[in-house]
Amino acid sequence: MGIFRIIYFYKLFMNRYVFLGLAIICFNPFIYGQDQGVFSGNFQSNFSVFLEDSLIGATEAASPQYGRQISSSEAWLFLNYDIKGFHFAARYDLFNNSNLLNPSESFTGQGIGFWQIKKNIGNLELTAGSFYDQFGSGAVFRAFENRLIGIDYAMEGVKAKYTFDHNFFIKVFTGKQKGSQTERFETSPQIIKGINSEKGFNFDNGSVLNFGLSGVNRTLDENTMSSLVTEINALSLEDRFIPKYNVYALNGYFNASYKDFGFNGEYNYKTAESIRDNLGNLYNSDGSLLLGGISYSKRKLGAKQNQAIGVNAQYRRIENFPFRVSPYTNLLNGIISYQPSLTRQASYRMLARYQAPAQFVGEQAYQAELIYSISKNTNIALNYSNITDLNNQLLFNEKFIQVEHKFNKKWKGKLGLQRVTYNQAVYEGKDPKKIDNVETLTPFGEITYKINRKNSIRLESQMLNTEQDLGSFYHGIIEWNSSPKYTVAISNMINSNPVRVVNPTLADQVLFYPGIFIKYNVKTTSFTAAYVKQVEGINCTGGICRLEPAFSGLRFTLATQF
Repeated sequence: MGIFRIIYFYKLFMNRYVFLGLAIICFNPFIYGQDQGVFSGNFQSNFSVFLEDSLIGATEAASPQYGRQISSSEAWLFLNYDIKGFHFAARYDLFNNSNLLNPSESFTGQGIGFWQIKKNIGNLELTAGSFYDQFGSGAVFRAFENRLIGIDYAMEGVKAKYTFDHNFFIKVFTGKQKGSQTERFETSPQIIKGINSEKGFNFDNGSVLNFGLSGVNRTLDENTMSSLVTEINALSLEDRFIPKYNVYALNGYFNASYKDFGFNGEYNYKTAESIRDNLGNLYNSDGSLLLGGISYSKRKLGAKQNQAIGVNAQYRRIENFPFRVSPYTNLLNGIISYQPSLTRQASYRMLARYQAPAQFVGEQAYQAELIYSISKNTNIALNYSNITDLNNQLLFNEKFIQVEHKFNKKWKGKLGLQRVTYNQAVYEGKDPKKIDNVETLTPFGEITYKINRKNSIRLESQMLNTEQDLGSFYHGIIEWNSSPKYTVAISNMINSNPVRVVNPTLADQVLFYPGIFIKYNVKTTSFTAAYVKQVEGINCTGGICRLEPAFSGLRFTLATQF
């Protein structure tokens, strides 16, 4: 009976009915006797109702959910089971009329979005199925999920990791990347292989040094190569080149600390392959990516030892380094590497309106930040970032200052100012002959009053001033928190000084974007309900950005852990 059972489970895994196979393994008492193992999981569901608003551009022309489909939903059920040194995991994904994967389209599908079997054998960790991982900073390889904007770069294959000691490991993998929006539950036909090794050293003076080496190989499939040959043959003679099935990306990186200083650096090189410029033109080139940073932090400064300082500076240069499963994937589809925006990650709505997604074809970026604690109650934050292309054309520039002060046990507040220059033609694909760079000046403030141990009220105010894009906006919010159960917020964003050069289809009048948000928590479960009007623009989450159309409607979420 043993050999038949093994064959049966093997077939289940190979034909992708993995969820059923995992359930049989997890709950079959004949396999593990009385050992019940450890079972855990989580569930998340989103439901949206689309309410058409032609004034702000939330219409059927922008997204098919308006007018026809009316609503959309997404759900994820993730299950984990650990027993006898085995780890089993599976995730069921559902999308119904969803615009999460592509904000301008609708996707419906359901199935197993992730499945995994993992086993530790001494120092060896073996994984089969789906997995997330990254090498170094992720510039040559990162498999990850960012559910809030609908991306999932899970690999499906096998991975092995051998740990020699707590400071030294080697890991290798081979597999295929999870499919794109149109093939969400399939895998891309291209093969991806990788190896990564990292070694750490701890010195007697407290210094730490970690360095690593990585290599990634991607092999094109026959259909993609055939399409490439056809496209290349249609080019002029001087632009033609011989495409290659294989591309190799190599990197070396280090992280070090000495006393109050920290250092990091990474160099990445990619052999020549078929890539596209920002206009979609095909060409052949190798590529490189260089990044580095230095930091300094010191606590207990000043006569009273109640001051502190932190300084961080980063640099990145990208040249012809788009790394995808195929030159026929675009936007957020098929990305193998991870190159987030090298700018300050803003949390306020107006300060986050203009962000700078990494330019894979070429950019040179700097960022520096200073945080100084004058006392235990007062902090000052300064930030400067500047991004140009490799011809020194300005793409993005930000100057930022914020002062945070705690007045007493009841009151605390923030006050700040942001100034941004944003190349809308490059980042949003607008016609550079019709628009200028966006120039903004945004003062902002926040004040919080703690009523008692559980209840607080927060007021937030921002004013984005610009004569470009859609014009100036004001955003205000009042929020009540009753820990740990309730959060209620009422907000309004006003297009106070409208400009309609980039989008003349919007109403040429002052527009309002009101919002109401309610959240209820009970133990490990949370419910949210919101009425939202959202202006079109760049949306960034975790350093990954995409352009989204305007939204008008209701949003409900349910999230729980068990």
